[in-house]
Amino acid sequence: MNTVYFEDLGNIEYGEAWNYQEALMKKNLDLKAAKYAAGDQHNITETSTHHLLFCTHPHVYTLGKSGVMENLLLNDARLKELNISFYKTNRGGDITYHGPGQIVGYPILDLELFFTDLGRYMRCLEEVIIRTIAHWGIVGNRLEGATGVWLDPHIPSKARKICAMGVKCSRWVTIHGWALNLNTDMKYFDYIVPCGITDKSVTSMQKELGSKIDEAEVKQVLKEKFAEVFEAEVK
Repeated sequence: MNTVYFEDLGNIEYGEAWNYQEALMKKNLDLKAAKYAAGDQHNITETSTHHLLFCTHPHVYTLGKSGVMENLLLNDARLKELNISFYKTNRGGDITYHGPGQIVGYPILDLELFFTDLGRYMRCLEEVIIRTIAHWGIVGNRLEGATGVWLDPHIPSKARKICAMGVKCSRWVTIHGWALNLNTDMKYFDYIVPCGITDKSVTSMQKELGSKIDEAEVKQVLKEKFAEVFEAEVK
């Protein structure tokens, strides 16, 4: 059983959290490179460490590698007026929003110690969220051809995303992750084309249940479900 070290970063600026993830990734990549150089490939991953970071970001839009700027509906002046940051990132996917009322999760895992299948990794992340929101009676599902967790994905007029996802993987070490909407101010999604999808909406746990959600409780359930899905010890 792998050990995953948990850390709650609290409210942290997006760039600072990104740099921290990159540093954790680099440490694992450097260790793996050293083992390759030494010819010790049979035990290449034995010193890798796994991390699970939770945080919340101040208002920010992030654009993934496959995204297009046209999906950001604000100019620089309007972004400044609304006090919203913007980053082009190295994760997959298009544009999304991070802000207060979300739980953002960043797993830094060496998948060579779990499974070397990026598609399976994404489905596992989705499963963590599906099991988590089920604790509150919300039925999450997957939408074919898209990532993230959706509600009523098979009813075009009702399909809505409750959790966006995008990752980067280098030599099987992951960064970036998910953004689960709890008590999110949904108006900030009106300024973008979320994930580049024009015919579906976004939602939050609060919007679905009609009351504010206890963030601490959701974090605890998320940790438990992450441990279940990845068959790991989270500590």
